[in-house]
Amino acid sequence: MYMKTEQEQEQSTVKINGTECISGADAILQCLIEEGVDTIFGYPGGAIMPVYDKLMDYDSKLRHILTRHEQGAAHAAQAYAMVTGRPGICFATSGPGATNLVTGIANAFLDSVPVVFITAQVVSNLIGTDAFQETDIIGVSMPVTKWNCQVKKPQEIPEAIAKAFYIAKSGRPGPVLIDITKDAQLEKLNFKYKKCDYIRSYNPHIPLHIKAIESAAIMINHAERPLILAGHGVLISEAEDELKAFAEKTGIPVACTLLGLSGFPSDHRLFTGMLGMHGNYGPNLLTNEADLIIAIGMRFDDRVTGNLKKYAQKATIIHIEIDEAEINKNVIVDVEINNDAKDVLSYLIPLVNENSFEKWIREFRICDKTEYEKVIKPDTKPEKGEIRMAEVVSLVSEMTKGEAIIVTDVGQNQMIAARYYKFSHPNSFVTSGGMGTMGFGLPAGMGAKIGRPDKQVITFVGDGGFQMTLQELGTIFQYNVPVKIIILNNNYLGMVRQWQEMFFEKNYASTELVNPDFVMISRAYNIPAKKVSKRKELDSSLKEMLDADGPYLLEVMIEKEGNVFPMVEPGKSVSEIRLTY
Repeated sequence: MYMKTEQEQEQSTVKINGTECISGADAILQCLIEEGVDTIFGYPGGAIMPVYDKLMDYDSKLRHILTRHEQGAAHAAQAYAMVTGRPGICFATSGPGATNLVTGIANAFLDSVPVVFITAQVVSNLIGTDAFQETDIIGVSMPVTKWNCQVKKPQEIPEAIAKAFYIAKSGRPGPVLIDITKDAQLEKLNFKYKKCDYIRSYNPHIPLHIKAIESAAIMINHAERPLILAGHGVLISEAEDELKAFAEKTGIPVACTLLGLSGFPSDHRLFTGMLGMHGNYGPNLLTNEADLIIAIGMRFDDRVTGNLKKYAQKATIIHIEIDEAEINKNVIVDVEINNDAKDVLSYLIPLVNENSFEKWIREFRICDKTEYEKVIKPDTKPEKGEIRMAEVVSLVSEMTKGEAIIVTDVGQNQMIAARYYKFSHPNSFVTSGGMGTMGFGLPAGMGAKIGRPDKQVITFVGDGGFQMTLQELGTIFQYNVPVKIIILNNNYLGMVRQWQEMFFEKNYASTELVNPDFVMISRAYNIPAKKVSKRKELDSSLKEMLDADGPYLLEVMIEKEGNVFPMVEPGKSVSEIRLTY
């Protein structure tokens, strides 16, 4: 890599009155360093070329990961943020480079993940002229960003980036986008950076609602069948320890949403499983038997509630949620606590009584036994037939002792991984929740491993979703990212096929896939790979994959028409959850 000489660097940086006179491109990179950034995911192009030119001078401080597609960069940056707790950073050029980010931006927005997107724009005097690769990315991204802005002057860069980081990280986090014109990147400014900690009219730090918390404590102390619903907000606010302490003191059982998984230990005696359409039998069925629901950092989305008219009709509901817009949006609640989950639980724990609800918890265990006999045992310990998805995930969970970071794509592979992996640590499950983006898994697995090189990172993908972003094998190859990839291959778009089987009289319209040789593709990228179709080879093949020093792809041929159960059918109540087809 070419590095500029000291003389060349001195020519591009001049001191004026104690401040540096540098280009806007330099300023962008220095701002990122001031914010503690060390990794950028991106893809260069004409409008952002000045930034990439300067990036070579910061090789020792900023690592740039060149993905094979901007969507891959966006997903990788989100996963990086989810496993590290720091904002992900993503670069793209103007026009198609910027619009290729939109799916990734929307994904981060719906899942409340802080990612700072920096796009380039054509020179200022060409804006609005339909210039080559000009697109109004501010207008396009506005509905799916927490905040965005366009910068046309180099002097505006430091303040814009400081605000972006503050907004992305504070309150309910989310993606932000800064669009910077090419001339602003080239022109000079007197550089001075000040981190942002206040914006007028933006108040993410809300004083505790003490009276509401005290009212909640009284309700909790008098409840007979309480249930905690823990969402992604528990992980975002780093309230895992407080949730555990609160649950253990009160004896209240805990269920997690899809994105809330890993926020509460899977092997804890109070853990009842996952909520939602393909969640566990007990927490779905018994939601409608609870007399008190304590919802923490979750938004009552349709996949959790099922038919709203039949949802939790016997329960008083306490909602702890940092985003006021989510309170009473889908479910009308009795006690609103519009605060950070960690702060609320810290204040609440001393107010609640030590208790136990053994009789109530026993009902969950009865449901667990029923689910085990009718669903889990046949799925994980089949006596004959083709390999099943659940037995693959279950074996991986046993082999890694729940210590790995699990990343998934979307579909049956996602639901099975969520159901059967036993999570031991917070922020160890990375998936696309609200957006449900096929193609998320491979680039996200790469980003998670780059963010946490100390952890084993395993990505479960389906054969359909894998082919949407398989070009990122090139990035994995170039940077030797030792992520482990498991393709659960049934030659179908599995989740869509399941719905076609159940609701469209097995009319498998456009869901059967004729797939390429995934092993050959992987080896073309110099990534070791193996295909398994026999159960007797599964155990040893998984061990070979896990023991590999670098990246590894394992294709597992699974039953073609396997389904994911339990299932709450669309329009049904959560208490109408089905165990079998």
